[in-house]
Amino acid sequence: MIPDSVPIETTVLKKITPNKKEKKEMERTIEALKEQVSKEIKKTNIPITLELVGSTAKDTYIRTAVDIDLFLVFPVTVPRAVLQEQGLKIGRAILEQQEECFAEHPYVRGMFQGYKTELVPCYKIEHASQKLSAVDRTPLHTRYIKDHLDESQKDEVRLFKQFLKGIGCYGAEAEIEGFSGYLCEIMILKYRTFQQLIEQVQHWCLREILTLEEGTNLEFNTPLVFIDPVDSERNVASALSKEKFDLFIKACQDYQKEPRLTFFFPNKPLPWPLEKITEHIETKEFIGIKLPKPEIISENLYPQIRKSVRSIKELCEQHEFTIQDATFSVDEENVYIVLQPKTKTLTKTVSHTGPPTRLKKNADEFIEKWLDNPRTTKKPYEKNKRLYVEIERDYTDIRQLLEDQVRQLSLGKNIDLAISSEITVLDKNDLLIDNLRMFWTTYLDSRMSWER
Repeated sequence: MIPDSVPIETTVLKKITPNKKEKKEMERTIEALKEQVSKEIKKTNIPITLELVGSTAKDTYIRTAVDIDLFLVFPVTVPRAVLQEQGLKIGRAILEQQEECFAEHPYVRGMFQGYKTELVPCYKIEHASQKLSAVDRTPLHTRYIKDHLDESQKDEVRLFKQFLKGIGCYGAEAEIEGFSGYLCEIMILKYRTFQQLIEQVQHWCLREILTLEEGTNLEFNTPLVFIDPVDSERNVASALSKEKFDLFIKACQDYQKEPRLTFFFPNKPLPWPLEKITEHIETKEFIGIKLPKPEIISENLYPQIRKSVRSIKELCEQHEFTIQDATFSVDEENVYIVLQPKTKTLTKTVSHTGPPTRLKKNADEFIEKWLDNPRTTKKPYEKNKRLYVEIERDYTDIRQLLEDQVRQLSLGKNIDLAISSEITVLDKNDLLIDNLRMFWTTYLDSRMSWER
């Protein structure tokens, strides 16, 4: 229990703010990393400089999530191919448990002395207009925050980040579709404190536009727009989905009414027993598709999964199966796409509506098309001064549709490859498995994370 006299924010900050010992250890690790990277740089004969970026450089990081982002800054005269080759070579020589990632060019992510670390090559620029790739801006972002963020506001950023972590909205990566660390920092610059931010967010509308600098009026078709103070042509909030935008506003409204620690540190939900899940979905229809999980990084995987969900839903609706919900779950080995159709079967025939009879040309074309069509079961007829025809459906069973047609869709390079070798259509009972207990628990539990 927290004593009433201790504000929740104070308790949170004690948990998430790195202490002096932790800061010293992290600083020593960064110096050791720079030393090793510098040795590798000497082998290249290129005047590459080093710039620490991200939350560790700005002292806005949370003690439980320390990432070291070190940029290898190349002169603009170096060809892109050389930058990529040398950047990867240096990363591979130093980092453990490494994986190759891709922004606008490849870089290496891995571990260094126990810390998650990224070594990213970029070009040296002084203004965003000079950028040769998107990552070139990042050092400018770091400098902007260091120049404008007050010492006291660093804790406000930490509070805001932990709040977003707690409600599941922190991270601009494709898996989360939430708020980046830089977006958190400029939002605190905008609203000064975490509390004022919470109060102001409740008045936001869809397509809210925020700026720090005057004279930036570009329009973006996203739920939230925050014009980058470093690059007026960029929307810092472009990764934020409508789902996470709505969730964030709801969380701010609820927090304003009743602040509690579970907004920052939610209770981990326990998976429901399969018997309870079965009871909750007993009266509903579900059907699923299981495919092997492609061995690619999450930044590439999740956009393809979301595209697959949309495309499969559209396929069903083109054949007149109403889909009430469509979602997905990912485990170590498989991707599950879960659909909730209104019904799994349709009538064998359907009445197809034609034009009004007064539109003679259109009416004649309709009759010509359907009069001797092999799908026609009842020839075109007139009713209430409009033409109709009864035709046979292509598919009356959603399972058959999925089995026949999903492989024909374009779902993304890696998903297409996965389903070309293996795809399984699952009935509702096949979806009631241990691997999906947590998926069903969070899907069916109507409570917000902070209410559990």
